[in-house]
Amino acid sequence: MNFQVGDIVQLRSGGPNMTIESCEGDDVRCVWFDGNSREMALFVGATLVKSEGTVGYL
Repeated sequence: MNFQVGDIVQLRSGGPNMTIESCEGDDVRCVWFDGNSREMALFVGATLVKSEGTVGYL
């Protein structure tokens, strides 16, 4: 699946809605909030699906 910066995604296995911050090859960097804490992680694109949800920002 082709992802773009700003897309809202979720892991195929579930979890929080995340915003795509950058894409490089198969690597997708996502950000999300856990309470007031901003989290970030790098995922393989094949493990993500687009989400209909929203992500809140502080």
